[in-house]
Amino acid sequence: MNTKKITIIILACILLLSFLLKLYRFDGPIADWHSWRQADTSAVSRNFVQHGYDILHPRFDDLSNIPSGVDNPEGYRFVEFPLYNLAQAGLFDFIGFFSLEEWGRLVSIFASLLAILFIYFIVSRHSNQAIGLLSAGFYSFIPYNIYYSRTILPDTSMVMAILGGILFFDLWLSESIKPKTKKIKQRSKSIIFFLLALLFTLSAFLLKPYALFFTLPMFILAYQKWGFSFIKKWPLWLFALLAVIPLVWWRWWMMQFPEGIPANAWLLNGNGIRFRPSFFRWILYERLTVLISGYVGIIVLFFGVYKLRILKEWLFFLSFLLSSIAYTIIFATGNVQHDYYQILIMPSIAIFYGIGAYYLYKSSIVGKVVLILATVGMFWFGWQHVKDYFNINNPSIVTAGKVVDAITPKDAKVIANYTGDTSFLYQTNRKGWPSFQKSVPELAEMGADYLILANPTEQDMVFSKDYKVVAKTAQYVIFDLHKK
Repeated sequence: MNTKKITIIILACILLLSFLLKLYRFDGPIADWHSWRQADTSAVSRNFVQHGYDILHPRFDDLSNIPSGVDNPEGYRFVEFPLYNLAQAGLFDFIGFFSLEEWGRLVSIFASLLAILFIYFIVSRHSNQAIGLLSAGFYSFIPYNIYYSRTILPDTSMVMAILGGILFFDLWLSESIKPKTKKIKQRSKSIIFFLLALLFTLSAFLLKPYALFFTLPMFILAYQKWGFSFIKKWPLWLFALLAVIPLVWWRWWMMQFPEGIPANAWLLNGNGIRFRPSFFRWILYERLTVLISGYVGIIVLFFGVYKLRILKEWLFFLSFLLSSIAYTIIFATGNVQHDYYQILIMPSIAIFYGIGAYYLYKSSIVGKVVLILATVGMFWFGWQHVKDYFNINNPSIVTAGKVVDAITPKDAKVIANYTGDTSFLYQTNRKGWPSFQKSVPELAEMGADYLILANPTEQDMVFSKDYKVVAKTAQYVIFDLHKK
């Protein structure tokens, strides 16, 4: 069997096993780790299904002033352009079979499989197939990535899209500098690669503008082809302009609906943590060393950074590292506050894992032993940290949500108090308020019809003096705010 067939078989096995692993608790409700952000994302898709695909006015269930600081009676949700939501809702409407939430997970899973392919081809083109396969393998099986590659978030799709943009941009540049033989065929391939690179890149920007950080590899590719004269190449300027225009337009359009734009300036350095000792502890130790690398895996990663200088195209791979560092530093508070913010840097981490693993294996017997122990340890300890992410943290909100959806009118508005977290509100399949932003009588005047409390205490039952108890168990209590 030749090397090409072996490579195809290994890559196919990586993809298949990666797909199967990401089906773990595939049918679970949105009540696991980071369910708040997942619920907000899926709520936009659910509103498309229930009320039509008004992509210029995406809405979710939260009517409160918690996200933006302004009351949001229309429930506008202006963050990323709703490409991910169109895929989730569209597949649910067109195919059905799975639930809306399961389709959300499938969109992320298939995006992650494409990302694996793109990583393999990108790395293989600029090093060798072995490092490409290793990089794809680490991206597939790092426990952190197994969890987040099946969450209902646009981040994995964004990663896939920017990787696709880099790959096809690279292929376009390669075609554009070939000798002018077979002009028609060459021009056709060049145009196709250009359009694919443009489509993936502008989609990445619309999914999340953080993808802009990972245009640095594109600049390096252009520099490697043309030197500094790439600045004079009008096709590059055309590419950049066409890729950015949709993002600029969307950001301008969003500004017409300030009540639907969550506060986001704090993500940069809202708590002043950037470059403080706690910043480095959280990013380098808690996230990179413990959560992602399972302690011992960091050896392979650092060895990959050390061996980067050996690679002929070290500057290209260095651009991934620099992009990741710049993103992490600029969005310092966001990266410390939310561990899902590291989804964007996972391709860079996987690439350096691949480089480190390759050169450790080639170095000596000791290197091979270190590689095996570090890799096994990374997967084992990494899984110990990530496995609880799949758990349903508060089953009562799921139970209560099903009851509310069954016994209240579909157009009812509810107060699903969960200290601002919309995970509970999402389970009710109703619009409303996820906290007591105002008193219950004031919220009732604003349109609230029911109050739902999970795991009620004796103190919670004080509301029964003024409102009728519709249903009560140890897991929930539901009050009708219009009846005594």
